[in-house]
Amino acid sequence: MKALKKEVPMPVAIQSKSERIDVRASTPVKLLLQEAARAAHKNVSEFLLDAGIVAANQTLADRLRFNLTPDKWDAFQAALERPVKPKPKLKKLLSEPGLLG
Repeated sequence: MKALKKEVPMPVAIQSKSERIDVRASTPVKLLLQEAARAAHKNVSEFLLDAGIVAANQTLADRLRFNLTPDKWDAFQAALERPVKPKPKLKKLLSEPGLLG
């Protein structure tokens, strides 16, 4: 069985600025960001936008696409189609109160 491919947009690059994002922060956080921006030779907006784009791409990367060889795709499909087996120990564990309540 062939892998289904979904078209995924390329990572976003900074283009012309047309939208505004407002962020509130405590004074210590603001000072930290200002210091880091100076160290990176950027203003705070550039620093936050660059860091935010990197973090967003990393966060979404594994959710948007994954590649499997044909053998691994077949194994993945087989695992999805396999009937569910009862797991009494797991059922018991999930039905009892945990350590925190």
